[in-house]
Amino acid sequence: MGIMVTGGSGLVGSTINADIKLSSKDADLRNWNETISIFEKYKPDEVIHCAGKVGGVGSNMNYKGEFFYDNIMINTNVLEACRITGVKKVVSFLSTCIFPDDIEYPLTEKKIHIGEPHNSNYAYAYAKRMLDIQSRAYKEQYGVNYTCVIPTNIYGPDDNFNLENGHVLPALIHKCYLAKKNNTDFVVWGSGKPLREFIYSEDIAKLTEWALDNYDESEPIIFSTSDEISIGNVAEMVVYYMGFKGKLILDDEKPDGQFRKPSDNSKLKSYLPDFEFTPIDKGIEKSVNWFVENYEEARK
Repeated sequence: MGIMVTGGSGLVGSTINADIKLSSKDADLRNWNETISIFEKYKPDEVIHCAGKVGGVGSNMNYKGEFFYDNIMINTNVLEACRITGVKKVVSFLSTCIFPDDIEYPLTEKKIHIGEPHNSNYAYAYAKRMLDIQSRAYKEQYGVNYTCVIPTNIYGPDDNFNLENGHVLPALIHKCYLAKKNNTDFVVWGSGKPLREFIYSEDIAKLTEWALDNYDESEPIIFSTSDEISIGNVAEMVVYYMGFKGKLILDDEKPDGQFRKPSDNSKLKSYLPDFEFTPIDKGIEKSVNWFVENYEEARK
């Protein structure tokens, strides 16, 4: 019955057009019986698999076992349920965390498995790599049309703004909001020098819907702008759009995580040469405004 999105209440899932949007309230996808039951109930034709246990540097370093187990179980159960119930197409979400730490940049789709991921999030990274392996293996053995996409750092409304387990940009927005509210300094972990490529959630939704209809390769495809920006510059943009007048402090005694991981979006551009990405300043402005207006209801 139509398109199902796992992780349907999350950052990406909430922006994708779908007939069924599953959240953790509908089923615990770590549990096989709950997973197969919900798939047999809805019998989707196509699935966009966004569900997973995610978090920032601190969470990934402190809860490695949980990140590995939860993601392995979720991914294994979802793909097996798709196979058993006859799902025709699956697009699953990976992460740039899967790429090797010691690698020649830029990142490309050919470099996923040629070295070890960064130590700060290796458990999450290996679990996500296995989702790529499972998708390819199922396609080769069972002839199913399963593929994966690799977005860079996604941000936007409906994100997880939790200070401990949220990703860097939403956590910065929340922290700046509290600093403004409480008239305190805005303290950012790390030197502010690491570089990241951010992509707005609505752009990801459009690209994912395109992939569901048009991308059938076994090899994953990178969704990125290929434009790098420092965490320090991102923090300054958050300060500007939040209207924060206090002091921004970069705490370089805290870990930075991986310094940079620039990606090559040539493959995406070969398919969609005219795709227009949301500029980072406009996306941050929208995200800050959404968080301020929806503070009570936002995930935090």
